Amino acid sequence: MGRVRVGTGRLTPPSGGEPYPGLVPRYDYRCRACGSTFEVSRPMINASDPAPCPDGHDDTVKLLSTVAVTGAAGARRPPPRAGGGGCCGGACCS
Repeated sequence: MGRVRVGTGRLTPPSGGEPYPGLVPRYDYRCRACGSTFEVSRPMINASDPAPCPDGHDDTVKLLSTVAVTGAAGARRPPPRAGGGGCCGGACCS
């Protein structure tokens, strides 16, 4: 059971035209026939479309993906300053 990445994050529309603008989400799938796990990059409008596994099996299921936030966006916020709040933004109570 391996993990396969299908797609590059940029997709060409079915019509064969220019790639979709920007990046598209990746969806994780597992094949019920062979047990392999794989990713498919596609526009959100196609999120529920079937995704055959790279080995050609059609019996696949979309997995619940998790998100990990790292870097500055995942940094801890500084603790709130003491006092403040209420109706006047903290000017009347300290």
